[in-house]
Amino acid sequence: MIKDQQRSIIIEFPLRGEWQAPTTPVKKIPSHGTNRMGLRFAFDFVQVDWEKERKPFYNTSFTRYFFFGVPLDKCYGWGKPIFAPCDGEIVTIRDGIPERAVVHWIVDSAIAIKNANSFNEYNDDFSQIAGNYLVLKCQNNIYMAFAHLQTNSIKGVVGDRIKKGEKLGNVGHSGNSTSPHLHFQLMDSADIAQSNGLPFLFEEYEVYRKGVWESVYNQIPAHTDRIRFYKK
Repeated sequence: MIKDQQRSIIIEFPLRGEWQAPTTPVKKIPSHGTNRMGLRFAFDFVQVDWEKERKPFYNTSFTRYFFFGVPLDKCYGWGKPIFAPCDGEIVTIRDGIPERAVVHWIVDSAIAIKNANSFNEYNDDFSQIAGNYLVLKCQNNIYMAFAHLQTNSIKGVVGDRIKKGEKLGNVGHSGNSTSPHLHFQLMDSADIAQSNGLPFLFEEYEVYRKGVWESVYNQIPAHTDRIRFYKK
């Protein structure tokens, strides 16, 4: 059951520009199919080409993606900046994990399946699945995890105080990633292995409906929503 006080966790959207949330707790809970590691209400955010039927995340042909894979610099979301959704303190950083230079559905899916079947959060390094990641303490018992970041893009060091809207790093393709994207979740502990996921709302963003951008407040996006956010 979602506690009333948890419903009031309202934060700023962590990205800028247009995004899709293919994995969202609007679609199902737990959103990633498990309550382990604070994943219950987690999101994935990816950039896509909304004008094409398949809504690809890459700027090349489907044939190239399917047979040969796509270089990271041909992926829309790769390298896009990530921003702090609240004032906070950096409590964990793991950086320097190499990204795969080519996004290929067979290779990336095989890695994801292998890790899903073998990863043990109590014995294994979390970077095995999260790649480069950062944990931000927002307030007591509220922590944010940002995963799959671009190699060597994380700003600051553990202990740094961060202001809302300050850049934290870039969207990447490290760890358990089948396309460059941001994995984002709220937790009740800095210890990801022991944490419980927390539900939350974004204080403001826009949704594209019937050819018009509409502002929404204190909501979260569905997996079909075309959303955007720009800092005012």
